[in-house]
Formats: sequence, structure tokens, C-alpha cells
Amino acid sequence: MKKIILSLLGCGCWLVTGNGLQAQTLINGAGSTFDYPAFTKWFEAYGQNHPDVRFNYQSIGSGGGQKQLLNRTVDFGASDAPMTDLAMAKAPGKILHFPVVAGGVAVMYNLPGNPKLKLDGDTLANIYLGNIKKWNDPKITALNPGVDLPDLAIVPVYRTEGSGTTFIFTDYLSAVNPVWADTVGKSTSVRWPAGVGLGAKGSEGVAGQVKQISGAIGYGELAYADQSKIPYADVKNSSGKFISPAPASVSAALATASIPDDFRFSMVNPPGADAYPIAGASWVLVYQRQKNVDHGKKLVAFLKWAVTDGQKISSTLDYAPLPDSVQQRELKLLDTIKY
Repeated sequence: MKKIILSLLGCGCWLVTGNGLQAQTLINGAGSTFDYPAFTKWFEAYGQNHPDVRFNYQSIGSGGGQKQLLNRTVDFGASDAPMTDLAMAKAPGKILHFPVVAGGVAVMYNLPGNPKLKLDGDTLANIYLGNIKKWNDPKITALNPGVDLPDLAIVPVYRTEGSGTTFIFTDYLSAVNPVWADTVGKSTSVRWPAGVGLGAKGSEGVAGQVKQISGAIGYGELAYADQSKIPYADVKNSSGKFISPAPASVSAALATASIPDDFRFSMVNPPGADAYPIAGASWVLVYQRQKNVDHGKKLVAFLKWAVTDGQKISSTLDYAPLPDSVQQRELKLLDTIKY
């Protein structure tokens, strides 16, 4: 018999199957827009073999995901920035970090003719500091010999809400530009230099603004650039090579990362000739002690699938799959969750 989903007011959901009425558990999550393409595919693939569970995910930014987890209004949060010790100290229980994807932050731009550009960290920092204002600035032209760059104003676009993608981007700029590190710094939400550029909500919003505004530049997870068909730059890495964001170059960056037992780590500006420099992990955040037994067990079952079988889908979505050694470490940590 064909399955039919029935929504009951004030309750969960139920499945009418050939075996009768079966309860369906709704798992709620919120946070990272960086993760959203992966979650969309994962929920669909997982649901095909697990019809007793479905997911509701709000792509509201990493800051929102952390806040909703702290308020216990969701079963899990998702963030491209690890929670700080100060933030976790406010939680009503111990929070665990599980990296589920690693990806590159693409530097998108809108220029006449869509030339392929090369940029470096110092130039990017000075664009967002407001020191480089035109596309034909000598610093940009020096990086792009032979490219006819226009006398066109640069319009930097940035995220307005708490964003893990902003954390990765500003973490990178802080690593390569001392002025940026001392004045703006790194965080999910920073004080952008006054009068420079314009804000947008979500990676979708940044991609949309860049696509619409001639001269715009912005940052976002690679999948958003590819889906919107927006050009993105090759970025100079610590070895002096210009590298494009791609699963292989993000994997090269991830391979150099020192990953502690709590899984909170940074992987920007890594060593390695083939590593993309603006790359980061994204985490699912859960409480080690789950209040709801049914929700907790089904969430853990999904996460075990996501960090193993789900990784086989990652590269098709512009993410780098987690190494097997990391997968096995995460499975062990998942087994420490109590109900």
C-alpha cells in the first residue's frame, strides 16, 4: 500500500502503511546555511530507508543554530564555527561537536565578461577593509596579468547574521593580514568596516546580491556559487600556488588539520601545495545527555549514517568527504551519548 503522511494537530506525524498506523518522529534542527545542501540530500536519502523519522531543518545561520540549541528549542544545531568555551558554559548540559562536512568558501564576483581571477589573502582583506576600491587597482592587476580589469567600483557583500561561513572567512583573513586580525578579527559576527559594502542574509542572499550587482564580490560555500553559476576566484595558498575550491583541494587542507578529541579545530591557510586556503569544517551540535529517548536514539542513528554512508554523497555536493579515521573517531564519540 502506498504510504501517506498524515499531520495531526499538536502531535507528530503518522504513516498509514500496509501494516497499519505507525508513529513518525520529527527531528528539528537549525543553523548553518553552509550545511544546507548536504542536509537536504541526506534527509532525502536517509528517509528512503527510515520512513519512521523525518527532519525539519531551519537554515538560519550558525549563530542562530547555536542559540536555539542553547535554548533547547531544537534537537540539534549546526555550525561552521565551533562553540567557544564561554558559550558552552551557558548550556544546560555538555555539548558535543560532530564534524559532518568540510568545504571551501568560494570568493564569488560579478565582472563584465566573467574573467577567471586570481586573488590572495592580503588583497581580499584590503578589499573588505575598504582600502582597495576599484577592480583595476594595481594590486589586483598585478595578480592577473593579461586580464582586462574594468575601472569599476568593488562592492563587497557580507553576511548580516551570525554565520559560520563568516567565521571561516574572517578566520582566514585574520591568519594572513595582521591589520584585519587587530581591527576586525574573527567571529561568526564581526563589526564590518563602516561604509564598506553591503550585507545580505544567508549564503543564498550573498550569492543573490553578487549575481545581481555588477562589481560585487562575496563569499559563500562553493555549492551556492556553482548552483547560481557565479564565477569564483583561485586563491593563493601558503605555498604560493593559486588554488580553486574543490573537494580535492579541501581534502588536502583537511589532511593537514590537527583534530583534537573534542573535534573543535580550524583548517584555514594550511600548509601543502594542493590545499585550498579558505576551507573549514561544519559541525552538528548535540547534547551528550538527550532528554527525549526516542528523538535522541533516532538522531544518533542518523548521525552515524551521515558520518559514514552519507559521506559518499558529499563529493557530489562540492564537499570533501571525512577521512575514515575521523569517521571512526566520531562513531566512538556518538556511542557516549546517553538517554
